[in-house]
Amino acid sequence: MANFRMKFFRHWLLFVLCLPLSSVLCFSELSFITEPSDVTVLPKDPAVLDCQAHGQPPVTIKWLRNGVKLAESEHIHFLPNGSLYIPKIKHTKEDSDEGFYQCLSQNKFGAILSQRSRLTIASISEFVLHPVPVVVTVGSVARFSCAVISSPPATINWELNQRTLPLQTDRITVLPNGVLQIHNVQLEDAGHYRCVATNIGSVLKSREATLAVNQDAGPKLRQRPRIIAGPQNVTVSLHQTVVLECVATGNPRPIISWSRADSKPIDVYNAKVLGNGNLVITDVSTKHSGVYLCRATTPGTRNHTTAAANLTVLVPPNIVEKPESQTRPRAGTARFMCQAEGVPTPRITWLKNGEQVHLNGRIKMYSSKLVITQIIPEDDAIYQCVAENEQGSVLSLARLIVVMSEDRPSAPRNIHAETISSSAILLAWERPLYNADKVIAYSIHYMKAEGLNNEEYQVVIGNDTTSYIIDDLEPARNYSFYIVAYMPMGASRMSDQVSQHTLEDVPLRTPELSLTSHSTTDIQVSWQPLPAKVSRGRVSAYRLSYRTAADSTVTSVELLQNSTEYLLEGLQPDTIYLLRMAAATRVGWCEPSAWTSHRTPKTSSNKDPRKKYHVKILSVSKVGDGHQRDQTISTPGCVSARDQLAAAPPPPNQVTVLDGNSSAVSLRWSHPPFPSGKAVSYTVRCTPVGTHNVFAIRYLQTTKQSVTVQKLDPNTRYEFVVRLHVDQMSSPWSSVVHHQTPPAAPSQPPAGVRVTLIEEDTALVSWREPTESNVVITRYTILYASQKDWIAGHWHKVQREGSHTMALLEKLEPGNIYLVKIAASNEVGEGPFSEIVELAPKRGNVHRSKNPRHSDWFPDTTVFSDGLYHIDQRSMTGIIVGVSIALTCIITCALILISKGKPRKSSSHKVIAVGAPEGPRSGFPSERHLENVEALIPMMSDHFIDAKIENRASLYEAGKTVLRYEEHLGSAPLPPSSREIIYGPLHSESSHTSEGSQETGDSGHYSNEESNEEMSSPLSSRSSRPESLGPDDSIAVVELKQSFKVEKEVDASLLRGISVASSTCQAASS
Repeated sequence: MANFRMKFFRHWLLFVLCLPLSSVLCFSELSFITEPSDVTVLPKDPAVLDCQAHGQPPVTIKWLRNGVKLAESEHIHFLPNGSLYIPKIKHTKEDSDEGFYQCLSQNKFGAILSQRSRLTIASISEFVLHPVPVVVTVGSVARFSCAVISSPPATINWELNQRTLPLQTDRITVLPNGVLQIHNVQLEDAGHYRCVATNIGSVLKSREATLAVNQDAGPKLRQRPRIIAGPQNVTVSLHQTVVLECVATGNPRPIISWSRADSKPIDVYNAKVLGNGNLVITDVSTKHSGVYLCRATTPGTRNHTTAAANLTVLVPPNIVEKPESQTRPRAGTARFMCQAEGVPTPRITWLKNGEQVHLNGRIKMYSSKLVITQIIPEDDAIYQCVAENEQGSVLSLARLIVVMSEDRPSAPRNIHAETISSSAILLAWERPLYNADKVIAYSIHYMKAEGLNNEEYQVVIGNDTTSYIIDDLEPARNYSFYIVAYMPMGASRMSDQVSQHTLEDVPLRTPELSLTSHSTTDIQVSWQPLPAKVSRGRVSAYRLSYRTAADSTVTSVELLQNSTEYLLEGLQPDTIYLLRMAAATRVGWCEPSAWTSHRTPKTSSNKDPRKKYHVKILSVSKVGDGHQRDQTISTPGCVSARDQLAAAPPPPNQVTVLDGNSSAVSLRWSHPPFPSGKAVSYTVRCTPVGTHNVFAIRYLQTTKQSVTVQKLDPNTRYEFVVRLHVDQMSSPWSSVVHHQTPPAAPSQPPAGVRVTLIEEDTALVSWREPTESNVVITRYTILYASQKDWIAGHWHKVQREGSHTMALLEKLEPGNIYLVKIAASNEVGEGPFSEIVELAPKRGNVHRSKNPRHSDWFPDTTVFSDGLYHIDQRSMTGIIVGVSIALTCIITCALILISKGKPRKSSSHKVIAVGAPEGPRSGFPSERHLENVEALIPMMSDHFIDAKIENRASLYEAGKTVLRYEEHLGSAPLPPSSREIIYGPLHSESSHTSEGSQETGDSGHYSNEESNEEMSSPLSSRSSRPESLGPDDSIAVVELKQSFKVEKEVDASLLRGISVASSTCQAASS
């Protein structure tokens, strides 16, 4: 009877707990029982696409065609069981029912989309290949082929003289692909051949082709084997039949054999030889993919010839790693894994409640993994991984449940942003209105306000400030900001968003100049406007400077902001000019560009070549004509080399990278082929790929044909070009050569190392990534030791993955001073250690609980380096006095008992019972329970302060299962089938109920476990600069093992001793 009552009480308690949390704890997953499949129908025929879903009612089903929702009409009917019924298929140029169909099932938990099904209308096209006439001799081989496009695939038959071709003889072979082969042709085989293609829609006949057979005139000569119809590369779907044709001629008749190029054996179970050497493979699978070799060999000899073909088997997608349902707190991080296989490789996409997931700063895809950071209540939904290729699609679902903490703080208030400079904005706010004392950190989120799919950045600071300067912004950009307040077991709502614009700055660089000359005295200068990322504001003016190569006097011209060209006039002909440009915003001018040279054309003569001219010079004055001088001269036959326009020298060629390391690279090039007896020099330009910083571009001058470029950044892709200089002229830049420097070990230690004592034996270490760029950190090494161990040279080592920037140091000895240092490592090696940081112990009072029910139970005690709780002299005196009085009373009572001769055993028992230590008070968790208490702490920046953590139970604890699947709860009986709805009930079949339903492969798979790698912050770091948080990391889940060592209150112990003594005396006297 007691067992029955206990079971009844458990069931009743479970029902009471599930009732208010039915949407979370008693969740019945939404899934498909039947999904639509591919179907082929004839025009004007009816069609049914089945779709049945299972889940907590009410469940609604909608249909989509080619991604667009369908509305019910006279032409399209939605059946009560969710299936789609089309009474009469349309197939016209204006309107057709052909396409891809999907059903969308929805209930209060979310929505899911079915797999894609294709509705195809049967058709057959005109022949794309007709048989052609053939003339052969008796005993040889004749071959006909035809091809037609058909859906579904057509069956090919052959006719001879408009009658079905008899196939009783082994000489005639019809392959599944429609090829007709006639071996050992006889005279009676001559005639008119045609092929007939048939499918469910229609029958189509090809043109006729004549087979002419000639009598062999004399004896046949020996012929080497020759393949007249070899195998062709073919691509087929899984489980189809493939034909590899091989027809060969020769005298004597060659022998056909097959093999694989990879030396694997041919599948004897699914492969067979059809006719005289054709290889047919049925039910193909991925193991049949490969290169097949057809070999025709003359019998008894080694004479042979071969032909090869590649067989590719297409495989529809198959999800090998399915996403799992998860339960996460607000502001946490969820990761959904999904891996799929198929040929070709499937493309992975994600759906949220049946619609495409919108990727943004919080929601990202890494390869095929979906990561949701800073979870908000709107993220509570059903997510589906969709894997699709040309062979089909497959989906797998998982649900994300967002758990809200009842006592979480409200959102930060009155957010205010103020611009400080071109790259910094000051953000200020007020603390939350409710539960502000529970806030342990703030997370600031910001992103560019213009554009789509901008990266969201964030920074975490401690709870000791309500302002922060964000100083890594781009100039002249509009940014939006919001703040989230964190508590140990969750976070607040997002604050209101504010927007602020950074100030302008000088441009990063100037535009590239293009120089041409239309005459001997001008230079046409043109350029492209600077992009916004380079201009860093609105360009207000351009300054064009120029001078001759022989003169240092510089002339400058300021141009309007919208100018893109300028014509320099009145220049000297046949002169080298140097030009450069600078751009300005309202802030000021940028650094001018390097000088660019250009030679103006030389003035040409108008006299005809090879002509004699008589030149007369006469001096004239007011008085009269003076002396006269004349001379006859001849113009040369051609313009001398000196008078020709100087052409620019060709650029260096064969620029190659010889060798290099992580910080240097050697280049070599060839001298271009042109005659020059003058000194030649070279300029090498080294540019990091993708940089917009003009100061990152380096120029090296050399007179040799090789150079070593030093001081390069590791793990960086560079582009190199070389230019030649001769006689004050420069060649164009050579072709670009790219080189990736190998990675190097970190050269700088982690920054911002902070150690905070969060318990008497546990410390939290936090740091930031090294400030150097292009170094991917794979591991952090934390060394810590007490002063005693440090002197002895003994360090304790803790290692964390490169995506983590915090760690716990546990089992510390209270009272000791610890020294901590951290180093970063990658696959190349380990970098230097940071400066040693001291961790001072907490001396004085132990942290007292904030809970008023417990704060008055225990006195303050002092913790010393031996790890024991010591009692002060006053308390010890009280205890000694109390114990002495108690012992005196006990001895007195014992003497009284002995004198009376009446021992009271019950009294002694009573003394023992009263003096026994009390068990743990209600309200304190047991030690076993405390080991499971977890806190979700966001990663701290260098502003992190030691947060006081309350010892109170939380509504959500990671590691506990909060989902339950009750199949009987909320499950409606399955609706009747589509056939029963359309044509009436079928007596030979029973209706299906929910007990007979089957779940999809995703039903009931739930997980809320955090992986070991989720021991870091959930707050995704910035990807465009050195990160302190990996984009792939979640909120740090830290087990804070809290031990409550309780000492008896001094005054209470004294009173209790006196009380025990008084009770004993009363018992003795009675």
